[in-house]
Amino acid sequence: MNIKNITLSALLLVSGTIFAQDTTKTAANLLKPQIKISYLDSIKSTFRRDAVASCVDSLWMKELTNLDLFDNLSADIKNINLDQKVDYELPTELLKARLKEMDAKSPFNIEWNQGLENIIKSFLKNRKKSYERLMAISEYYFPMFEESLARQNVPLEIKYLAIVESALNPKAVSRVGATGLWQFMYQTGKQYNLNIDSYVDERSDPQKASDAAAQYMSNMYKIFGDWDLVLASYNSGPGNVAKAIRRSGGQQNFWNIRKNLPKETQGYVPAFLATMYIYTYHKEHGIVPNRAIIKHFATDTIMIKQQITFKQLSDLLDVPVAQLQLLNPSYKMNVIPYYANVSHFLRLPAEKIAMFASNEDKVYAYVTHENEKRERPFIDRIRMNTSRDSTAIASADSTMTPRSRTKYHTVRRGDNLSEISSKYGVTVSDIKRWNRLKSNNAPLGRKLRIVVSENEAIAANVKKETKLAAAKEEKTVAASQREPKAAESTETPEFYTVQKGDNLSTIAKKYGVTIAELKDWNNMEDTNVLLDTKLKINRKAVEDLKEESAGMTPTYYVVQKGDNLGAIAKKNGVTVAQLQEWNNMTDSNVQLGSKLTIMKIESDDNQVAARVKKENAIRQSHYLVKKGDSLFTIAQKYPGVTVSDIKKWNGISGNNLRPGMKLKING
Repeated sequence: MNIKNITLSALLLVSGTIFAQDTTKTAANLLKPQIKISYLDSIKSTFRRDAVASCVDSLWMKELTNLDLFDNLSADIKNINLDQKVDYELPTELLKARLKEMDAKSPFNIEWNQGLENIIKSFLKNRKKSYERLMAISEYYFPMFEESLARQNVPLEIKYLAIVESALNPKAVSRVGATGLWQFMYQTGKQYNLNIDSYVDERSDPQKASDAAAQYMSNMYKIFGDWDLVLASYNSGPGNVAKAIRRSGGQQNFWNIRKNLPKETQGYVPAFLATMYIYTYHKEHGIVPNRAIIKHFATDTIMIKQQITFKQLSDLLDVPVAQLQLLNPSYKMNVIPYYANVSHFLRLPAEKIAMFASNEDKVYAYVTHENEKRERPFIDRIRMNTSRDSTAIASADSTMTPRSRTKYHTVRRGDNLSEISSKYGVTVSDIKRWNRLKSNNAPLGRKLRIVVSENEAIAANVKKETKLAAAKEEKTVAASQREPKAAESTETPEFYTVQKGDNLSTIAKKYGVTIAELKDWNNMEDTNVLLDTKLKINRKAVEDLKEESAGMTPTYYVVQKGDNLGAIAKKNGVTVAQLQEWNNMTDSNVQLGSKLTIMKIESDDNQVAARVKKENAIRQSHYLVKKGDSLFTIAQKYPGVTVSDIKKWNGISGNNLRPGMKLKING
């Protein structure tokens, strides 16, 4: 009996304990807050991560993204005086011996002279710290340069030229617009097949710009046959070098023609040779490069299959935007675009490339999700009313531009513009523009103005814009009902979607109409068209134009000296408007020697006169408002027309006009 009681008591005690634990767990689960994770976190939680050792040292990355060297070094090179002696402990005889050793290993003419000694001593005295930093950065760029130079059989020493040109800053822009590591001007970049558009500037692409620079050097060597003169031509152009040779009596050594070269070029080649000397003998002068723990910066590229922003990549892959800008400097707007006929590549650290490739479908799923979240004003109205012209669509797009608000950042010790720009998601150039900074240095203690995007109040703005657009449309419809436009088609118009590379001139030629007609049909005040907007094409007017053109044969008139459009029209018995229409001209300017098309009507003079009169009547039915115009002065131009008539015909309630408005004149 006692055994039974003991056993029963034990069972009750155990079950009570278990029940108590279950109750505690249940209570804990109920009390535990339910954390709702974002779509981004849910995507990242499913990423497969490859165990690849990181090759990016954070301190080195900070150094690579620092942009202040370019301003300081380029100013030093431009202002240096080769004739001014510098007090620095470097015996002339020792320098001569070292230069002789360098000359034996190089195709450049490296010979001692007082000017070269002065610039070497100046750099050693004033620029030691700069070269310590440059030697760290060059560990990343020099392998790329050497590959491009070797491919064109160009001396590998030319890699030092990028230090003189840009201080190894791929985003460097000179006062005249030269851009990138190799400082290509716009036209030269295009000449060497570097793509430049709104999204991409390949002058800042280290690999492509290096290939172009190597090709340029190779071409110039075929002309001059001397690598010193090739360097001089890279800075000032081959024309200036040729002039200096002629002015020097045919001498072809850089040091002999130096005084006849532009001032900046006079110090350019010596700065290159001094840089080569410092890199060769940096140990002897106590220059210790700021090196990363891992010297080789392992990166790789992957082709992009959908437009993606640096911000999206940073969120997904945990890569700082500043690092993405460093590795992909050719993308101007922090966006990697997607074109159907051109491939664009993303460069990342090797382990991040592996993560991207392993989770590519999820990356693009997140990008699509983010794009679908973006608000698109007026979309329903556009679908319901497909006759909305391109300016209405453009105004709808413009309302999607996010509002902004101003923040202030106090610069602390250790701050630089690259870190500040990364923190606030803006660019270094923006910070410099907002604060009128001339260099890339962050002034200690100063409050920097930062303009950041703000999504608040967008909904209210869209609502307001929608209401205004609707009121404007109703007013336009009411005015058109009161007085229909002359020559307006009642048939359903055709629409043309603007493609890449289109402009009003090419679209007008495609349909055989004029630019003025396209602007009229779409209520356009200028000739700018946006990609993917729909332009209204009045099909009936196009067919009428074809009918009117039947029986007409084109002839050509070559513009003579002293000609103007009025005189040419008078000579050929046509109107200025007809000449502009037949030649798709947007103004009255003509160039000497250019060919103008003139359509000759195969009929008698009376028909010609009637056609001219008819066209003049159509042209005079509208008036384009100019600066300084008022309703009163416009009414005076048309006999019998009053201010109230113009207001009634155009649905105007007040007296305000703006230049570019097209007023209907029915008098």
